[in-house]
Amino acid sequence: MEKIATRDAYGKALAELGQEHEDLVVLDADLSCSTKTSTFAEKFPERFYNIGIAEQNLIGWAAGLATTGKVPFASTFAVFATARVFDQLRNSIAYPCLNVKIAATHAGLSVGPDGASHQAIEDIALARVLPNFIVVVPADGPQAALATRAVYAHRGPAYLRLGRPKVETVTQGLPFELGKAQVLRPGTDAAIIACGTMVSEALKTAELLAKENLSVRVINMHTIKPLDQDAILAAARETGVVISAEEHTILGGLGSAVAETLAEAGVTVAFKRVGVNDQFGESGEPDELFQKHGMDAASMAALLRELHKKKKN
Repeated sequence: MEKIATRDAYGKALAELGQEHEDLVVLDADLSCSTKTSTFAEKFPERFYNIGIAEQNLIGWAAGLATTGKVPFASTFAVFATARVFDQLRNSIAYPCLNVKIAATHAGLSVGPDGASHQAIEDIALARVLPNFIVVVPADGPQAALATRAVYAHRGPAYLRLGRPKVETVTQGLPFELGKAQVLRPGTDAAIIACGTMVSEALKTAELLAKENLSVRVINMHTIKPLDQDAILAAARETGVVISAEEHTILGGLGSAVAETLAEAGVTVAFKRVGVNDQFGESGEPDELFQKHGMDAASMAALLRELHKKKKN
């Protein structure tokens, strides 16, 4: 199917929502052409605010607008939307539980040549620890559009994580529900619990292993918080082998959420986290970076083979 960037789908969905809901306002930090909020700005200039390169003010403005009954979507790059403004996210949005949506683009290693300074690989962890926030990481363009609508309808703070490059469509026609994971491929020998760009990579991994008669379940965990713990525990109990896969550090994100769920439930399972292993990214093409960090399909297939052998022994 056609490849679509999640940020493109977000921009289009935002403009459609603007037509339907007059309380929707959009804010950006001088990056609207990149975050795709420019689509909304062209249609509804009176409801669009370019705050400039002043991300902390961006969050303050969004919080203020929310207190007047508006539903603000505040957008900038993920690396700026969390770490640079964490104090404002915590005290101005999470603490008073305001109805503000943070829609962050250019997340993860797939920012590529822009390098470590712009590769947000800690943002899920930062958003996830904030009380009252939900955290959503759509897998592809169609899901990003549905997620944008779901985040608008949700009452309370939300972090919507979006990417830069075009990605394969893997959820076309599937319904979307916050907090409800999707099993995109059944499997009984192992399971991959993935989010964002790693969902398509997980499906490629399952295809590779199917040729070796290994049945791999692929779960799209598009909502990191609230987490679908039932889907995680079912995968662990029914397959015995689980890996998490995220375009993020393995600390504090999806992998940590899965590990916490398994540990607290006391489930015995062969488990590994796939992602960036406690280091910064670097400049490079996304495919090269994924391969270096063991996040490509071939690397995940090798990991699952190893875990499956240990389970059998």
